[in-house]
Amino acid sequence: MLKSLRPNRFGAVTAGAVTSVLGALGVVVGLGGIFGPVRSVTIGWLLPLAGVSLRVDRLGGFFLLVTGAVAIPVGVYLIGYARREHLGGTTLTVVPVFVATMLLVPSAGSVTSFLLAWESMAIASLALVFTEHRRVAARRAGVFYAVMTQLGFVAILAGLLIASASVGGMDGFDALAGVPDGTRAIVFALTVAGFGSKAGLVPLHAWLPRAHPEAPSPVSALMSAAMVNLGIYGIVRFDLQLLGPGPRWWGLTLLIVGGGTAVYGVLQASVQSDLKRLLAFSTTENMGLITLALGAATLFADAGAGSAATVAVAAAMLHLMAHAGFKCLGFLGAGAVLAATGLRDLDRLGGLARRMPATTALFGIAALGAAGLPLGAGFVSEWLLFQSLIHAGTQGDSVIALAAPLAVGTVALTAGLGVAAMVKAFGIGFLARARSDNAADAREAAPTMLMGMALAAIACVVLAIAPLVAGPVLRIVVGELPAAGTTEFSGLGWTVRLPGIDGTIAPAWFAAAVALAVVVVAAIASRRAGRGPAREVLPLWACGADQPTARMQYTATSFAEPLQRVFDNVLRPDTDIEITHLAESRYLVEKVAYRARIADTIEDRLYRPVVRVVRRAALVVARAHTGNVHLYLAYGALGVLIVLVVSR
Repeated sequence: MLKSLRPNRFGAVTAGAVTSVLGALGVVVGLGGIFGPVRSVTIGWLLPLAGVSLRVDRLGGFFLLVTGAVAIPVGVYLIGYARREHLGGTTLTVVPVFVATMLLVPSAGSVTSFLLAWESMAIASLALVFTEHRRVAARRAGVFYAVMTQLGFVAILAGLLIASASVGGMDGFDALAGVPDGTRAIVFALTVAGFGSKAGLVPLHAWLPRAHPEAPSPVSALMSAAMVNLGIYGIVRFDLQLLGPGPRWWGLTLLIVGGGTAVYGVLQASVQSDLKRLLAFSTTENMGLITLALGAATLFADAGAGSAATVAVAAAMLHLMAHAGFKCLGFLGAGAVLAATGLRDLDRLGGLARRMPATTALFGIAALGAAGLPLGAGFVSEWLLFQSLIHAGTQGDSVIALAAPLAVGTVALTAGLGVAAMVKAFGIGFLARARSDNAADAREAAPTMLMGMALAAIACVVLAIAPLVAGPVLRIVVGELPAAGTTEFSGLGWTVRLPGIDGTIAPAWFAAAVALAVVVVAAIASRRAGRGPAREVLPLWACGADQPTARMQYTATSFAEPLQRVFDNVLRPDTDIEITHLAESRYLVEKVAYRARIADTIEDRLYRPVVRVVRRAALVVARAHTGNVHLYLAYGALGVLIVLVVSR
């Protein structure tokens, strides 16, 4: 038995260590790219004809920094998770490869190298989604992800080839700045569709809530906290930096798509009972907020509101960092729960605060950050976004006068529903009584798993209380975008001050005030408890009934039911009530069964009809495949003949 465990232990330690080392390398190289000179290297023999070109500048360095920072805690966590979940050697090998390919994407210095790195990243992530391919849900998720990621790649490939052809080469990114105006619109549409698919923007998000829950939890953390960011990188690099700042309709497009994505993602998250699926939809929500901020910046820059545009870009970049922290921690916490209980269903969890106190506290930090509340990692960035939208002014522009208030309402609605979703995830999943034997028998996560989660939690706390740590990085990176080039962002200190906008906030002082209040209240309570009479423990009064049971608590489904009713027209739930009568009399009820299923409305209305058409077409085409070699040769000859006729 011990001999059989040794290879798995060695493989887990090796994979985790290599992953963390790659992450640390990404952080170092990223910081060097941000604060140092631009460095580039070309390896001609590695790829025929074009070679491989690597180039680390300030923008690429920022995404290297974020990606590497996510990989470090995931690598530490992977050691304990792999041993507890008995991950195979193939999976442990592919995880570091996946991290390496993600680091190559923002390091690419030419279109050819970028496409190679992007497709390598897609293949590695697809292999990891298929880790548990014996389960039907995992196979379906993998196939769906494969189709979506390849369609996105086709859109990116077409857009970048058109852009490269218009400037006469694919050597470097800088040449793409010379794309003609007429071609820019086509390139923008194609690349936003392709990169938006990877970022999980609606309506191209359908793969995300399928693939993230079915992948192993460390992989889910990498995909949700790092890989989707590279979709934002593509939009920022190609559309907003090289081709940008762009006309106002570019900004309106990003604003509308981002706002719709944020609202739809948080609506779906608020009604999910699967913990990992809830976190996946939360990722869609946050990618929508980042895209909305980038769209607002483009729109404000076109109208001459330079200060508001700069603050909006800073909000997008800071929120990207914060999301990487709290979503990494959230998925790692969900993985710890899954490893301890075998459950993702919030309706069957509960009671974990006593059985897994460290995991509960760490997941609470992630939930606070995702909720966007004060002392959470996402609060400062969302506050910056609010300030940019509120103080943009009309600029004598009717479009901004209409778009900015609507965007404020969208962000406010998203923030409110985000609080509800995270209260459900944390309160229903971790507090109160256990709703199943698996939850009641849970045990705390392994030390390395807790260590990995603690590293991510530290990053969340730092960004929440002392965002000044990110100040020097943001000041440099924000200035890389043309939309924010007119105003320098240098207001992140102990007190956050906005350039050209009246508004300040001091998260560190607020945290100190809260901590002081807690200490004072605890001191007063302990002092009064010492003076009062001795405590007497009495049974809880429950209206004459027995002691409360788990069946008397809110479940995740019942908690979300009021929200579901409000947004019935959007969510379109499928509900069914089944009443079983006693055999003796149809007037006496034995039991009532209530079932509710909330599917992805966009997937049902948009994707399923397309899939049906493609399936029917495939059946028609399949009839032509008879297995006759001579017939296949005839097909080829006919194809060549058609090409010759068209060419003539």
